[in-house]
Amino acid sequence: MSLDAAIHSLKQGEFVLLHDSAGRENEIDMVVAAELITPEHVARMRQHAGGLLCLAIDNGFGKSLGLRYMHDILSDTFEESSKDMIMGLAPYGDHPTFSISINHYQTYTGITDNDRALTIKELSKLHDIESPKNKFVSSFKTPGHVPLLIASNDLLLKRQGHTEMSIYLTQLAGLKPVTAICEMMDADTYSALSVEKASKYAKQNGIPLLDGKELVEYAKVH
Repeated sequence: MSLDAAIHSLKQGEFVLLHDSAGRENEIDMVVAAELITPEHVARMRQHAGGLLCLAIDNGFGKSLGLRYMHDILSDTFEESSKDMIMGLAPYGDHPTFSISINHYQTYTGITDNDRALTIKELSKLHDIESPKNKFVSSFKTPGHVPLLIASNDLLLKRQGHTEMSIYLTQLAGLKPVTAICEMMDADTYSALSVEKASKYAKQNGIPLLDGKELVEYAKVH
């Protein structure tokens, strides 16, 4: 079962390739558990995926850090004449999950593989501490080079994006609900990598490729 393979891979600190659905973004993301990330993971996502490397967190964790969605922040701060710029529903039908972007205070530029891995791993460490907001505010700076994504409150019941799917996967794996995700791009077509090419890459590299439909059906039953 591909779900079992995906869970095992995450537990081992390895990648999972996650396809949302043909009726949504129709994209494949490289996913790794944030608590197990290394600079090598970041380098591979940069070289083999090439999309935007983001840090996804579950909704409750986001609230405990005092985070809000970026579209809500901008609605409160933009002048009325500029509010048409704010993203509402995306073409595929969902609100974006972006919040602020961060760097850990110990990073230099924030963009290197070492720096981004540090920011991602250090943020994941806050999940298990009581009242993490003070530590978050004192340890991270914004704007930074790691965009934060906040999963929908009810995960796959409300939104079936890579943010929610990756967080649900970590929950199934018994890991912290914090993931690093990056869309796989195709330098030949200048668009998202096709499922066929992603499947070939997955087989060549021994990485599970999980169809989001399988994950959604599992969630409905369990």
